[in-house]
Amino acid sequence: MIRSIGIPTPRVEGEAKVAGKALYTADVALPGMLWVKVLRSPIAHGRIKRIETSNARALPGVRAIVTGGDLSGAKIGKKIVDMPLLADGVVRYIGEKVAAVAAETEAAAEAALDAIEVEYEPLPAVTDVAEAAEAAAPLIHPDIPAYAGLLHKVESASNVFVRLTWKKGDVEAGFRQADAIVENTFRVPSVHQGYIEPHACVVEVKPSGVAEIWASTKSPFNLREQVGAALGVRPADLVVHPCYIGGDFGGKGDANDVALCYALAKRSGRPVKFVLDYMEELTAGNPRHAAVIHVKTGVKKNGIIVAQQIEFLFDSGAYGSYRPQGYLVGAHDAVGPYRIPHCLVEEKYVYTNKVPCGYMRAPGHVQGFFAVESQMDLVAKRIGMDPAEFRLMNFMRDGEASPLGHVIAHVKAAETLAKALEESGYRAPKAKNVGRGCAVANWVSKGGESYCFVAVDDQGNVTLSAAVMDTGPGAYTIMRQIVAEELCLPLEAIIVEMLDTSKVIKDTGVRGSSSTRVHGTAAYEAAKKVRDELVRAAARSMGASEADLIVYDGGVIHKRAERRMTFAEIARASGGRISGEGHYANMADG
Repeated sequence: MIRSIGIPTPRVEGEAKVAGKALYTADVALPGMLWVKVLRSPIAHGRIKRIETSNARALPGVRAIVTGGDLSGAKIGKKIVDMPLLADGVVRYIGEKVAAVAAETEAAAEAALDAIEVEYEPLPAVTDVAEAAEAAAPLIHPDIPAYAGLLHKVESASNVFVRLTWKKGDVEAGFRQADAIVENTFRVPSVHQGYIEPHACVVEVKPSGVAEIWASTKSPFNLREQVGAALGVRPADLVVHPCYIGGDFGGKGDANDVALCYALAKRSGRPVKFVLDYMEELTAGNPRHAAVIHVKTGVKKNGIIVAQQIEFLFDSGAYGSYRPQGYLVGAHDAVGPYRIPHCLVEEKYVYTNKVPCGYMRAPGHVQGFFAVESQMDLVAKRIGMDPAEFRLMNFMRDGEASPLGHVIAHVKAAETLAKALEESGYRAPKAKNVGRGCAVANWVSKGGESYCFVAVDDQGNVTLSAAVMDTGPGAYTIMRQIVAEELCLPLEAIIVEMLDTSKVIKDTGVRGSSSTRVHGTAAYEAAKKVRDELVRAAARSMGASEADLIVYDGGVIHKRAERRMTFAEIARASGGRISGEGHYANMADG
Protein backbone atom coordinates (compact mmCIF):
# COMPACT_ATOMS: atom_id res chain seq x y z
CA MET A 1 0.00 0.00 0.00
CA ILE A 2 1.35 3.42 -0.99
CA ARG A 3 1.52 5.69 2.05
CA SER A 4 3.36 8.82 0.87
CA ILE A 5 4.15 8.87 -2.84
CA GLY A 6 1.55 10.51 -5.05
CA ILE A 7 -0.24 12.08 -2.10
CA PRO A 8 -0.29 15.90 -1.76
CA THR A 9 2.13 16.85 0.99
CA PRO A 10 3.70 20.00 2.41
CA ARG A 11 7.18 20.70 1.08
CA VAL A 12 10.08 20.05 3.42
CA GLU A 13 11.19 23.68 3.27
CA GLY A 14 7.72 25.22 2.95
CA GLU A 15 7.22 26.28 6.56
CA ALA A 16 10.71 27.79 6.86
CA LYS A 17 10.18 29.88 3.73
CA VAL A 18 6.70 31.06 4.66
CA ALA A 19 7.75 31.89 8.23
CA GLY A 20 10.85 33.80 7.14
CA LYS A 21 13.17 31.29 8.81
CA ALA A 22 14.90 30.07 5.65
CA LEU A 23 18.55 31.13 5.49
CA TYR A 24 19.51 32.63 2.14
CA THR A 25 23.06 33.69 1.34
CA ALA A 26 22.28 37.37 1.81
CA ASP A 27 21.07 36.55 5.35
CA VAL A 28 24.46 35.19 6.45
CA ALA A 29 26.23 37.56 8.85
CA LEU A 30 29.62 36.76 10.38
CA PRO A 31 31.56 38.69 13.05
CA GLY A 32 33.83 41.31 11.49
CA MET A 33 32.33 40.83 8.03
CA LEU A 34 33.25 43.31 5.29
CA TRP A 35 31.11 44.45 2.37
CA VAL A 36 32.29 43.95 -1.20
CA LYS A 37 31.54 46.21 -4.13
CA VAL A 38 32.96 46.08 -7.65
CA LEU A 39 33.85 48.72 -10.21
CA ARG A 40 32.58 47.82 -13.68
CA SER A 41 33.61 48.83 -17.16
CA PRO A 42 31.57 51.60 -18.83
CA ILE A 43 32.75 50.57 -22.33
CA ALA A 44 32.26 47.40 -24.38
CA HIS A 45 35.86 46.90 -25.49
CA GLY A 46 39.06 48.64 -24.57
CA ARG A 47 42.51 48.53 -23.03
CA ILE A 48 43.02 49.57 -19.43
CA LYS A 49 45.84 52.11 -19.79
CA ARG A 50 45.95 53.15 -16.15
CA ILE A 51 44.19 52.27 -12.91
CA GLU A 52 44.89 54.26 -9.73
CA THR A 53 43.63 53.04 -6.36
CA SER A 54 45.76 55.01 -3.86
CA ASN A 55 43.05 57.58 -3.07
CA ALA A 56 40.51 54.82 -2.55
CA ARG A 57 42.82 52.86 -0.25
CA ALA A 58 43.24 55.92 1.97
CA LEU A 59 39.51 56.28 2.65
CA PRO A 60 38.14 55.38 6.11
CA GLY A 61 36.82 51.84 6.42
CA VAL A 62 38.53 50.45 3.31
CA ARG A 63 40.32 47.20 4.16
CA ALA A 64 41.26 45.68 0.79
CA ILE A 65 41.27 46.56 -2.92
CA VAL A 66 42.20 44.26 -5.78
CA THR A 67 42.57 44.89 -9.51
CA GLY A 68 43.27 42.64 -12.45
CA GLY A 69 46.98 43.15 -11.99
CA ASP A 70 46.79 41.71 -8.48
CA LEU A 71 45.13 38.56 -9.81
CA SER A 72 46.93 38.32 -13.14
CA GLY A 73 46.59 34.93 -14.76
CA ALA A 74 43.72 33.78 -12.55
CA LYS A 75 40.90 32.67 -14.84
CA ILE A 76 37.74 30.75 -14.11
CA GLY A 77 35.39 28.55 -16.08
CA LYS A 78 33.27 25.44 -15.90
CA LYS A 79 34.75 23.91 -19.03
CA ILE A 80 36.30 26.68 -21.09
CA VAL A 81 38.61 28.66 -18.80
CA ASP A 82 38.66 32.10 -20.41
CA MET A 83 37.27 34.60 -17.87
CA PRO A 84 39.66 36.57 -15.62
CA LEU A 85 38.44 37.22 -12.08
CA LEU A 86 38.95 40.91 -12.84
CA ALA A 87 39.68 42.45 -16.23
CA ASP A 88 43.43 42.14 -16.76
CA GLY A 89 44.55 44.79 -19.21
CA VAL A 90 41.46 44.54 -21.44
CA VAL A 91 37.71 44.96 -20.87
CA ARG A 92 35.41 43.01 -23.18
CA TYR A 93 31.86 44.05 -22.24
CA ILE A 94 29.97 46.82 -20.47
CA GLY A 95 29.73 45.73 -16.85
CA GLU A 96 32.92 43.65 -16.70
CA LYS A 97 34.55 43.78 -13.27
CA VAL A 98 37.63 46.02 -13.19
CA ALA A 99 38.35 46.41 -9.45
CA ALA A 100 36.87 45.17 -6.18
CA VAL A 101 36.73 46.75 -2.73
CA ALA A 102 36.13 45.28 0.73
CA ALA A 103 35.12 47.82 3.36
CA GLU A 104 33.48 48.08 6.78
CA THR A 105 30.20 49.35 5.33
CA GLU A 106 28.46 49.37 1.97
CA ALA A 107 28.73 53.16 1.91
CA ALA A 108 32.49 53.03 2.49
CA ALA A 109 32.86 50.48 -0.31
CA GLU A 110 30.81 52.65 -2.69
CA ALA A 111 32.90 55.71 -1.81
CA ALA A 112 36.06 53.75 -2.58
CA LEU A 113 34.72 52.80 -6.02
CA ASP A 114 34.10 56.47 -6.75
CA ALA A 115 37.72 57.24 -5.81
CA ILE A 116 39.28 54.68 -8.17
CA GLU A 117 40.60 56.25 -11.38
CA VAL A 118 40.63 54.23 -14.61
CA GLU A 119 41.82 55.37 -18.03
CA TYR A 120 40.61 53.34 -21.01
CA GLU A 121 41.73 53.18 -24.63
CA PRO A 122 38.59 52.20 -26.57
CA LEU A 123 38.89 49.34 -29.05
CA PRO A 124 36.45 48.43 -31.86
CA ALA A 125 33.52 46.49 -30.44
CA VAL A 126 31.31 43.95 -32.15
CA THR A 127 27.86 43.16 -30.76
CA ASP A 128 26.17 41.38 -33.67
CA VAL A 129 26.87 37.65 -33.66
CA ALA A 130 26.87 37.30 -37.45
CA GLU A 131 29.32 40.18 -37.83
CA ALA A 132 31.49 38.78 -35.04
CA ALA A 133 31.73 35.46 -36.90
CA GLU A 134 33.25 37.13 -39.96
CA ALA A 135 37.00 36.80 -40.45
CA ALA A 136 37.43 40.58 -40.60
CA ALA A 137 35.62 41.25 -37.30
CA PRO A 138 37.46 42.87 -34.38
CA LEU A 139 39.20 40.09 -32.45
CA ILE A 140 37.96 39.76 -28.87
CA HIS A 141 40.33 37.03 -27.60
CA PRO A 142 43.70 37.10 -29.42
CA ASP A 143 45.09 34.49 -27.01
CA ILE A 144 42.31 31.94 -27.48
CA PRO A 145 44.57 29.14 -28.81
CA ALA A 146 46.20 29.01 -25.35
CA TYR A 147 42.95 28.74 -23.36
CA ALA A 148 42.29 25.63 -21.31
CA GLY A 149 39.14 23.57 -21.73
CA LEU A 150 38.40 24.31 -25.39
CA LEU A 151 36.20 21.69 -27.00
CA HIS A 152 38.68 21.30 -29.83
CA LYS A 153 42.04 22.78 -30.73
CA VAL A 154 41.89 26.29 -32.15
CA GLU A 155 44.79 26.83 -34.52
CA SER A 156 44.41 30.58 -34.98
CA ALA A 157 42.61 33.36 -33.17
CA SER A 158 38.99 33.83 -34.17
CA ASN A 159 35.78 34.95 -32.52
CA VAL A 160 34.33 31.57 -33.51
CA PHE A 161 35.70 29.33 -30.78
CA VAL A 162 33.52 26.22 -31.16
CA ARG A 163 32.54 24.55 -34.45
CA LEU A 164 30.45 21.39 -34.38
CA THR A 165 28.78 19.26 -37.04
CA TRP A 166 26.32 16.37 -36.82
CA LYS A 167 25.05 14.66 -39.95
CA LYS A 168 23.13 11.70 -41.30
CA GLY A 169 22.91 10.69 -44.94
CA ASP A 170 23.69 13.16 -47.75
CA VAL A 171 21.77 16.38 -47.23
CA GLU A 172 22.51 17.75 -50.72
CA ALA A 173 21.22 14.55 -52.31
CA GLY A 174 18.15 14.84 -50.13
CA PHE A 175 17.46 18.36 -51.32
CA ARG A 176 17.70 17.18 -54.94
CA GLN A 177 14.91 14.68 -54.18
CA ALA A 178 12.63 17.39 -52.78
CA ASP A 179 9.67 18.87 -54.63
CA ALA A 180 9.89 22.03 -52.52
CA ILE A 181 12.64 23.65 -50.46
CA VAL A 182 11.78 26.09 -47.68
CA GLU A 183 14.45 28.30 -46.07
CA ASN A 184 14.04 30.69 -43.15
CA THR A 185 16.23 32.48 -40.62
CA PHE A 186 15.10 32.87 -37.02
CA ARG A 187 16.50 35.11 -34.31
CA VAL A 188 16.16 34.35 -30.60
CA PRO A 189 17.06 37.12 -28.12
CA SER A 190 19.02 36.77 -24.91
CA VAL A 191 16.82 36.36 -21.82
CA HIS A 192 17.74 36.65 -18.15
CA GLN A 193 16.53 33.85 -15.86
CA GLY A 194 14.58 36.35 -13.76
CA TYR A 195 15.09 34.75 -10.35
CA ILE A 196 14.03 36.83 -7.35
CA GLU A 197 17.30 36.32 -5.46
CA PRO A 198 20.36 37.93 -7.09
CA HIS A 199 23.70 36.15 -6.90
CA ALA A 200 25.41 36.45 -3.53
CA CYS A 201 28.28 34.90 -1.61
CA VAL A 202 29.98 35.06 1.78
CA VAL A 203 33.56 33.84 2.17
CA GLU A 204 35.72 33.47 5.27
CA VAL A 205 39.29 32.15 5.02
CA LYS A 206 40.36 30.61 8.31
CA PRO A 207 43.97 30.78 9.62
CA SER A 208 44.21 27.09 8.74
CA GLY A 209 43.65 27.98 5.09
CA VAL A 210 40.21 26.37 4.99
CA ALA A 211 37.59 28.65 3.46
CA GLU A 212 33.99 28.62 4.65
CA ILE A 213 31.67 29.57 1.79
CA TRP A 214 27.98 30.40 1.54
CA ALA A 215 26.76 31.00 -2.00
CA SER A 216 23.59 31.06 -4.06
CA THR A 217 24.62 28.01 -6.06
CA LYS A 218 22.94 24.74 -6.92
CA SER A 219 26.31 23.11 -7.71
CA PRO A 220 28.56 23.48 -4.64
CA PHE A 221 30.94 20.73 -5.70
CA ASN A 222 31.44 22.28 -9.13
CA LEU A 223 31.97 25.62 -7.40
CA ARG A 224 34.78 24.10 -5.32
CA GLU A 225 36.45 22.71 -8.43
CA GLN A 226 36.27 26.01 -10.33
CA VAL A 227 37.47 28.20 -7.47
CA GLY A 228 40.21 25.76 -6.55
CA ALA A 229 41.48 25.61 -10.12
CA ALA A 230 41.41 29.41 -10.51
CA LEU A 231 43.32 30.12 -7.29
CA GLY A 232 45.45 27.02 -6.87
CA VAL A 233 43.56 25.95 -3.74
CA ARG A 234 42.70 22.36 -2.87
CA PRO A 235 38.95 21.84 -3.35
CA ALA A 236 38.92 19.97 -0.02
CA ASP A 237 39.93 23.26 1.65
CA LEU A 238 36.78 24.94 0.32
CA VAL A 239 33.71 24.10 2.40
CA VAL A 240 30.42 25.19 0.82
CA HIS A 241 27.57 25.43 3.32
CA PRO A 242 23.92 24.83 2.38
CA CYS A 243 21.69 27.84 1.81
CA TYR A 244 18.23 28.20 0.40
CA ILE A 245 18.15 29.39 -3.20
CA GLY A 246 15.72 32.05 -4.34
CA GLY A 247 15.21 30.76 -7.87
CA ASP A 248 17.58 29.22 -10.38
CA PHE A 249 16.07 28.34 -13.78
CA GLY A 250 19.51 27.14 -14.87
CA GLY A 251 21.44 30.26 -13.88
CA LYS A 252 22.73 29.37 -10.41
CA GLY A 253 25.32 26.75 -11.29
CA ASP A 254 28.38 29.00 -11.58
CA ALA A 255 31.16 30.05 -9.23
CA ASN A 256 30.55 33.66 -10.24
CA ASP A 257 32.24 35.96 -7.70
CA VAL A 258 33.31 33.42 -5.08
CA ALA A 259 36.95 33.27 -6.21
CA LEU A 260 37.16 37.07 -6.18
CA CYS A 261 35.70 37.20 -2.68
CA TYR A 262 38.15 34.52 -1.56
CA ALA A 263 41.00 36.80 -2.69
CA LEU A 264 39.52 39.77 -0.79
CA ALA A 265 38.91 37.69 2.34
CA LYS A 266 42.48 36.45 2.30
CA ARG A 267 43.95 39.92 1.77
CA SER A 268 41.82 41.56 4.45
CA GLY A 269 41.93 38.70 6.95
CA ARG A 270 38.20 39.17 7.42
CA PRO A 271 35.05 37.45 6.13
CA VAL A 272 33.47 39.25 3.18
CA LYS A 273 29.99 39.43 1.67
CA PHE A 274 29.04 40.33 -1.90
CA VAL A 275 25.40 40.67 -2.96
CA LEU A 276 24.69 41.85 -6.50
CA ASP A 277 22.08 44.54 -6.91
CA TYR A 278 19.47 44.01 -9.61
CA MET A 279 21.17 46.37 -12.04
CA GLU A 280 24.31 44.23 -11.83
CA GLU A 281 22.35 41.00 -12.02
CA LEU A 282 20.41 42.02 -15.11
CA THR A 283 23.28 43.68 -16.99
CA ALA A 284 26.24 41.50 -15.99
CA GLY A 285 24.72 38.14 -15.04
CA ASN A 286 24.73 35.00 -17.19
CA PRO A 287 21.59 35.08 -19.38
CA ARG A 288 20.41 32.64 -22.06
CA HIS A 289 22.36 32.70 -25.33
CA ALA A 290 20.91 34.73 -28.16
CA ALA A 291 21.02 32.85 -31.45
CA VAL A 292 20.60 33.19 -35.19
CA ILE A 293 19.28 29.96 -36.68
CA HIS A 294 18.95 29.20 -40.39
CA VAL A 295 16.76 26.23 -41.30
CA LYS A 296 16.49 24.69 -44.78
CA THR A 297 13.95 21.90 -45.32
CA GLY A 298 13.33 19.72 -48.36
CA VAL A 299 9.86 18.14 -48.65
CA LYS A 300 7.94 16.01 -51.14
CA LYS A 301 4.51 17.02 -52.47
CA ASN A 302 2.90 14.34 -50.30
CA GLY A 303 4.34 15.98 -47.17
CA ILE A 304 7.27 13.65 -46.47
CA ILE A 305 10.41 15.46 -45.27
CA VAL A 306 13.48 14.24 -47.16
CA ALA A 307 16.20 16.60 -45.94
CA GLN A 308 16.88 19.27 -43.34
CA GLN A 309 19.86 21.50 -42.65
CA ILE A 310 20.14 23.66 -39.52
CA GLU A 311 22.85 26.26 -38.95
CA PHE A 312 23.23 27.78 -35.48
CA LEU A 313 25.13 30.92 -34.55
CA PHE A 314 25.14 31.17 -30.75
CA ASP A 315 26.10 34.50 -29.18
CA SER A 316 28.33 33.55 -26.27
CA GLY A 317 28.98 37.10 -25.15
CA ALA A 318 32.48 38.09 -24.09
CA TYR A 319 33.35 34.74 -22.46
CA GLY A 320 32.42 31.06 -22.64
CA SER A 321 33.17 30.16 -19.03
CA TYR A 322 29.59 29.84 -17.79
CA ARG A 323 28.76 26.70 -19.78
CA PRO A 324 29.27 23.35 -18.00
CA GLN A 325 30.20 21.86 -21.36
CA GLY A 326 31.89 23.31 -24.39
CA TYR A 327 28.59 23.70 -26.22
CA LEU A 328 24.83 23.82 -25.57
CA VAL A 329 23.96 20.15 -25.53
CA GLY A 330 20.35 20.75 -26.51
CA ALA A 331 21.04 22.34 -29.86
CA HIS A 332 21.59 19.11 -31.78
CA ASP A 333 18.20 17.88 -30.54
CA ALA A 334 16.57 20.64 -32.57
CA VAL A 335 16.03 18.19 -35.42
CA GLY A 336 13.12 17.05 -33.28
CA PRO A 337 11.29 13.71 -33.22
CA TYR A 338 11.01 13.59 -37.00
CA ARG A 339 11.89 10.85 -39.50
CA ILE A 340 14.39 12.65 -41.75
CA PRO A 341 16.73 10.50 -43.90
CA HIS A 342 19.20 13.29 -44.72
CA CYS A 343 20.13 15.75 -42.01
CA LEU A 344 22.94 18.20 -41.23
CA VAL A 345 23.30 20.32 -38.08
CA GLU A 346 26.10 22.87 -37.78
CA GLU A 347 26.80 24.95 -34.70
CA LYS A 348 29.14 27.86 -34.11
CA TYR A 349 29.75 29.62 -30.81
CA VAL A 350 30.91 33.17 -31.20
CA TYR A 351 32.46 35.75 -28.89
CA THR A 352 30.85 39.21 -28.92
CA ASN A 353 31.37 42.30 -26.76
CA LYS A 354 28.28 41.59 -24.67
CA VAL A 355 27.48 40.07 -21.30
CA PRO A 356 28.72 36.44 -21.06
CA CYS A 357 25.92 33.93 -21.43
CA GLY A 358 25.15 30.83 -19.40
CA TYR A 359 22.40 28.30 -18.85
CA MET A 360 18.67 28.89 -18.71
CA ARG A 361 16.05 26.12 -18.77
CA ALA A 362 16.82 23.56 -21.49
CA PRO A 363 19.95 25.26 -22.87
CA GLY A 364 20.02 25.11 -26.65
CA HIS A 365 16.71 23.26 -26.79
CA VAL A 366 14.55 26.37 -26.52
CA GLN A 367 16.37 28.26 -29.26
CA GLY A 368 16.44 25.28 -31.59
CA PHE A 369 12.89 24.08 -31.07
CA PHE A 370 11.50 27.59 -31.56
CA ALA A 371 13.20 27.77 -34.94
CA VAL A 372 12.44 24.23 -36.12
CA GLU A 373 8.82 24.15 -34.97
CA SER A 374 8.24 27.54 -36.60
CA GLN A 375 9.80 26.06 -39.73
CA MET A 376 7.45 23.06 -39.59
CA ASP A 377 4.47 25.42 -39.68
CA LEU A 378 5.92 27.32 -42.64
CA VAL A 379 6.72 24.14 -44.57
CA ALA A 380 3.19 22.81 -43.97
CA LYS A 381 1.76 26.10 -45.21
CA ARG A 382 3.96 25.97 -48.32
CA ILE A 383 2.61 22.54 -49.38
CA GLY A 384 -0.95 23.23 -48.24
CA MET A 385 -1.13 20.80 -45.32
CA ASP A 386 -2.54 21.18 -41.83
CA PRO A 387 0.48 21.71 -39.48
CA ALA A 388 -0.67 18.99 -37.09
CA GLU A 389 -1.24 16.42 -39.86
CA PHE A 390 2.13 17.33 -41.37
CA ARG A 391 3.85 16.60 -38.07
CA LEU A 392 1.94 13.36 -37.48
CA MET A 393 2.97 12.13 -40.93
CA ASN A 394 6.68 12.74 -40.27
CA PHE A 395 7.08 11.64 -36.65
CA MET A 396 9.47 8.85 -35.74
CA ARG A 397 7.93 5.71 -34.33
CA ASP A 398 9.10 3.66 -31.35
CA GLY A 399 12.45 1.96 -31.92
CA GLU A 400 13.45 4.12 -34.87
CA ALA A 401 16.66 6.12 -35.09
CA SER A 402 16.54 9.89 -34.77
CA PRO A 403 17.73 12.08 -37.65
CA LEU A 404 21.17 12.03 -36.01
CA GLY A 405 21.23 8.28 -35.49
CA HIS A 406 20.12 7.81 -31.88
CA VAL A 407 17.76 4.84 -31.49
CA ILE A 408 14.86 5.79 -29.22
CA ALA A 409 12.85 2.93 -27.77
CA HIS A 410 9.82 4.97 -26.73
CA VAL A 411 9.20 8.02 -28.91
CA LYS A 412 5.45 8.50 -28.34
CA ALA A 413 5.42 11.75 -30.31
CA ALA A 414 2.43 10.79 -32.46
CA GLU A 415 0.45 9.51 -29.47
CA THR A 416 1.24 12.64 -27.44
CA LEU A 417 0.25 15.08 -30.16
CA ALA A 418 -2.90 13.11 -31.05
CA LYS A 419 -4.00 13.23 -27.41
CA ALA A 420 -3.21 16.95 -27.15
CA LEU A 421 -5.24 17.68 -30.29
CA GLU A 422 -8.16 15.70 -28.92
CA GLU A 423 -8.12 17.25 -25.45
CA SER A 424 -7.70 20.81 -26.75
CA GLY A 425 -10.46 20.64 -29.34
CA TYR A 426 -7.95 21.52 -32.04
CA ARG A 427 -10.21 20.35 -34.88
CA ALA A 428 -13.44 21.81 -33.50
CA PRO A 429 -14.97 24.84 -35.21
CA LYS A 430 -13.49 28.11 -33.98
CA ALA A 431 -14.64 31.68 -33.87
CA LYS A 432 -13.42 34.30 -36.28
CA ASN A 433 -9.97 35.75 -35.45
CA VAL A 434 -9.14 32.84 -33.15
CA GLY A 435 -5.90 31.08 -33.99
CA ARG A 436 -4.80 27.57 -33.15
CA GLY A 437 -1.39 26.01 -33.39
CA CYS A 438 0.72 23.16 -32.16
CA ALA A 439 4.38 22.42 -31.56
CA VAL A 440 6.29 19.37 -30.38
CA ALA A 441 9.62 19.13 -28.58
CA ASN A 442 11.49 16.19 -27.11
CA TRP A 443 13.48 16.01 -23.88
CA VAL A 444 15.38 13.44 -21.82
CA SER A 445 16.27 13.96 -18.18
CA LYS A 446 19.92 14.52 -17.43
CA GLY A 447 22.26 12.22 -15.60
CA GLY A 448 24.02 12.94 -12.34
CA GLU A 449 25.61 11.71 -9.15
CA SER A 450 24.37 11.90 -5.57
CA TYR A 451 24.98 10.47 -2.12
CA CYS A 452 22.31 10.13 0.53
CA PHE A 453 22.44 8.92 4.13
CA VAL A 454 19.61 7.54 6.25
CA ALA A 455 20.08 6.79 9.95
CA VAL A 456 17.97 5.53 12.87
CA ASP A 457 19.19 6.55 16.34
CA ASP A 458 18.55 5.03 19.77
CA GLN A 459 15.46 7.18 20.23
CA GLY A 460 13.95 5.95 16.99
CA ASN A 461 14.56 9.23 15.14
CA VAL A 462 15.05 8.76 11.40
CA THR A 463 17.28 11.29 9.64
CA LEU A 464 17.70 11.78 5.90
CA SER A 465 20.93 13.64 5.04
CA ALA A 466 22.18 14.86 1.66
CA ALA A 467 24.09 17.73 0.08
CA VAL A 468 21.48 18.63 -2.53
CA MET A 469 20.98 22.37 -2.98
CA ASP A 470 17.28 22.35 -3.85
CA THR A 471 16.44 25.14 -6.29
CA GLY A 472 12.69 24.66 -6.07
CA PRO A 473 11.65 21.34 -7.68
CA GLY A 474 11.26 19.76 -4.25
CA ALA A 475 14.21 17.37 -4.17
CA TYR A 476 14.11 16.90 -0.40
CA THR A 477 10.35 16.40 -0.42
CA ILE A 478 10.76 13.68 -3.07
CA MET A 479 13.56 12.04 -1.12
CA ARG A 480 11.61 12.16 2.14
CA GLN A 481 8.60 10.53 0.45
CA ILE A 482 10.78 7.71 -0.85
CA VAL A 483 12.42 7.11 2.53
CA ALA A 484 9.07 7.22 4.34
CA GLU A 485 7.63 4.73 1.86
CA GLU A 486 10.52 2.30 2.20
CA LEU A 487 10.52 2.44 6.03
CA CYS A 488 6.71 2.46 6.34
CA LEU A 489 6.71 5.72 8.29
CA PRO A 490 4.63 8.90 8.11
CA LEU A 491 6.38 11.76 6.34
CA GLU A 492 6.64 13.87 9.48
CA ALA A 493 8.73 11.13 11.11
CA ILE A 494 11.61 11.78 8.68
CA ILE A 495 14.04 14.51 9.79
CA VAL A 496 15.78 16.20 6.85
CA GLU A 497 19.34 17.49 7.18
CA MET A 498 21.23 19.46 4.52
CA LEU A 499 24.97 18.77 4.52
CA ASP A 500 27.94 20.91 3.56
CA THR A 501 30.52 19.72 1.04
CA SER A 502 32.89 18.39 3.70
CA LYS A 503 30.40 15.66 4.61
CA VAL A 504 29.77 14.22 1.14
CA ILE A 505 31.98 13.04 -1.71
CA LYS A 506 29.93 14.44 -4.60
CA ASP A 507 26.56 15.79 -5.67
CA THR A 508 25.93 17.19 -9.13
CA GLY A 509 22.91 19.15 -7.95
CA VAL A 510 19.41 19.77 -9.26
CA ARG A 511 19.45 19.92 -13.05
CA GLY A 512 17.71 18.79 -16.19
CA SER A 513 14.58 17.21 -14.64
CA SER A 514 16.74 14.59 -12.94
CA SER A 515 16.04 14.92 -9.20
CA THR A 516 13.68 11.98 -8.82
CA ARG A 517 15.97 9.68 -10.80
CA VAL A 518 19.30 10.82 -9.34
CA HIS A 519 18.58 11.98 -5.79
CA GLY A 520 15.52 9.79 -5.38
CA THR A 521 17.48 6.67 -6.27
CA ALA A 522 20.24 7.55 -3.81
CA ALA A 523 17.61 8.04 -1.09
CA TYR A 524 15.96 4.74 -1.97
CA GLU A 525 19.25 2.84 -1.81
CA ALA A 526 20.07 4.34 1.60
CA ALA A 527 16.60 3.60 2.99
CA LYS A 528 16.66 0.05 1.63
CA LYS A 529 19.95 -0.65 3.38
CA VAL A 530 18.50 0.65 6.65
CA ARG A 531 15.35 -1.41 6.20
CA ASP A 532 17.36 -4.57 5.52
CA GLU A 533 19.61 -3.97 8.53
CA LEU A 534 16.62 -3.31 10.79
CA VAL A 535 15.18 -6.68 9.81
CA ARG A 536 18.52 -8.46 10.26
CA ALA A 537 19.10 -6.88 13.68
CA ALA A 538 15.55 -7.63 14.82
CA ALA A 539 15.90 -11.23 13.68
CA ARG A 540 19.03 -11.62 15.78
CA SER A 541 17.37 -10.11 18.86
CA MET A 542 14.18 -12.13 18.48
CA GLY A 543 15.85 -15.35 17.43
CA ALA A 544 13.52 -15.36 14.44
CA SER A 545 13.90 -15.85 10.71
CA GLU A 546 14.18 -12.67 8.62
CA ALA A 547 11.52 -14.13 6.32
CA ASP A 548 9.01 -13.99 9.18
CA LEU A 549 9.57 -10.29 9.92
CA ILE A 550 8.06 -7.20 8.32
CA VAL A 551 8.72 -3.47 8.75
CA TYR A 552 5.65 -1.52 9.76
CA ASP A 553 4.79 1.74 11.54
CA GLY A 554 8.10 2.48 13.23
CA GLY A 555 8.99 -1.08 14.12
CA VAL A 556 9.65 -4.63 12.98
CA ILE A 557 6.96 -7.18 13.76
CA HIS A 558 6.64 -10.93 13.46
CA LYS A 559 4.14 -12.01 10.82
CA ARG A 560 2.18 -13.91 13.45
CA ALA A 561 2.25 -10.80 15.68
CA GLU A 562 4.02 -12.71 18.42
CA ARG A 563 6.66 -10.07 18.95
CA ARG A 564 7.46 -6.49 17.96
CA MET A 565 10.54 -4.30 18.29
CA THR A 566 10.51 -0.56 17.70
CA PHE A 567 13.18 1.11 15.60
CA ALA A 568 14.59 2.63 18.81
CA GLU A 569 14.87 -0.78 20.47
CA ILE A 570 16.56 -2.27 17.43
CA ALA A 571 19.04 0.63 17.23
CA ARG A 572 19.89 0.30 20.93
CA ALA A 573 20.47 -3.43 20.47
CA SER A 574 22.82 -2.61 17.57
CA GLY A 575 25.15 -0.14 19.28
CA GLY A 576 22.82 2.85 19.21
CA ARG A 577 22.59 3.51 15.49
CA ILE A 578 21.62 1.87 12.23
CA SER A 579 22.56 3.67 9.04
CA GLY A 580 22.71 3.24 5.30
CA GLU A 581 24.43 5.08 2.46
CA GLY A 582 22.88 5.42 -0.97
CA HIS A 583 24.81 6.35 -4.08
CA TYR A 584 23.63 6.99 -7.63
CA ALA A 585 26.08 7.72 -10.43
CA ASN A 586 25.07 7.73 -14.06
CA MET A 587 26.05 10.82 -16.01
CA ALA A 588 24.30 9.59 -19.17
CA ASP A 589 21.05 11.26 -20.14
CA GLY A 590 17.98 9.07 -20.06
